[in-house]
Formats: sequence, structure tokens, C-alpha cells
Amino acid sequence: MLEQLRDELIEVCHEVYRRGLSSGSGGNISVRIPDSDYVIIKRSGCSLGRVQAVDCILIDIDGNLVEGQGKPSKEINFHLGIYRCRPEVGAVLHAHPPYAIAFANTYGSLPLVTVSARAYLKQVPNVPFAQPGSEELARLVIEQYQDTSINTITMVEHGAVTAGKNLWEAYDLMDYLEDNAKIALAMLQIKALGGKL
Repeated sequence: MLEQLRDELIEVCHEVYRRGLSSGSGGNISVRIPDSDYVIIKRSGCSLGRVQAVDCILIDIDGNLVEGQGKPSKEINFHLGIYRCRPEVGAVLHAHPPYAIAFANTYGSLPLVTVSARAYLKQVPNVPFAQPGSEELARLVIEQYQDTSINTITMVEHGAVTAGKNLWEAYDLMDYLEDNAKIALAMLQIKALGGKL
């Protein structure tokens, strides 16, 4: 099970990078080992596009390193906080989707303009700016996820967080979020042109 989840984590990391949802070493992804208090998370400082098995470390629910080398992502506190308050969550994905960030910075919350966004995202709260890796940011994120209807949030100047039953569900939510943001931008541009081609 551990090896299978690690391989899946690597695949999702590469897909997030390929899709342009994070650049450089930004973003972090974790997966909970079912029926346990253990989590596999990408180590800090590694690009999602180059993640290998050695970059996936095992920690316990308190953040202690159990297996592997390197430091867990600096956003470990909100990953673990979501797992603690939402036992049904099996994976947490934090990425830097550019269009979603643009809307979070400009409008405060992202309008849901597609059927898929309304069906799967339902609502997307926007967390005000807090320093990445800080206790304040972790607190703000965890507060949102205490509502069991929330599975996606945006963070001003920072990115987005999705929580799913598994890694691919968390990935799909991030994909819906960014696709919705692109369509919302296109709608604004069309309106600015007076709705004419």
C-alpha cells in the first residue's frame, strides 16, 4: 500500500507540474495512508515536475519524520490540520494555479461560471494573505476546512488548496478550479469588448 500510494503521489505531482498548476518548487501534495495516522508528503524544495521516490517522505499525524530524508513541505501544518478535522479526506493538494490566484488577488473570490465548477467545487472561500508556512496561514486554512462542504479554497497571493478522498480527486478539483478561472477571465474579456467579435 505504501509503495502504491507513493507511486501515485509521484504521478500526480508530475501531472500538476505538466498542467501548469505550479512552477519551480512551489506547491506540495500529501496522501494519508488509509486507516492509519501516517501521511506521505513531498519533501521541501523539490519541484513537482522532478519528484522521485526519494522525495516522498513518511510522517505521522503530528508531523514527526518516520521514514525518508529531508524536511516535509513548509505547509505541513495545514495538511495535517485538514486530516485531523476531516477524517474522510485522503489527500491534500496545494498548488499555485495562475488564473485562480489572479482572481483571488483581484476579486476576493472566484465566480463559478461552469456547470462542473458548481457541481464539484460548490463554493470556493478565499483566505486573506498570510505568510507562507506560517501558523497564521495554517489556522486560516484549517478554519475553512472545518466546514465539511468545503473541498477547495484560494489564498490571496499564494495559490489554492484542494482536499479529496484520494489523490486524483484532489487533482481533479484543482483542474476544475483553474479551468473555471480561465473561462471566467475569457468572459470578462468578451464583456470588455462589448460582447462582440
